[in-house]
Amino acid sequence: MSTVNFSVPEDVKDAFNAAFEGQNKSAIIADLMREAVERARRRQRSMAAYKRIARRRQQAPRVSQGQLRAAREEGRP
Repeated sequence: MSTVNFSVPEDVKDAFNAAFEGQNKSAIIADLMREAVERARRRQRSMAAYKRIARRRQQAPRVSQGQLRAAREEGRP
């Protein structure tokens, strides 16, 4: 198992210690780090998806408002 050292503001340390008093703080920190890694990965996947969509939109054929309106009307019962 690795040891990691981080500097945090004193008020954050105090709040953490109070909130998790009597618990295995190393396990809690490890879980929080796992959650942060997963959030970062989701954010990266989301950004990659956004970029793919934006690239596809640039290549999509242009449609006028009139064409959109006609397509909507055509599709209504």
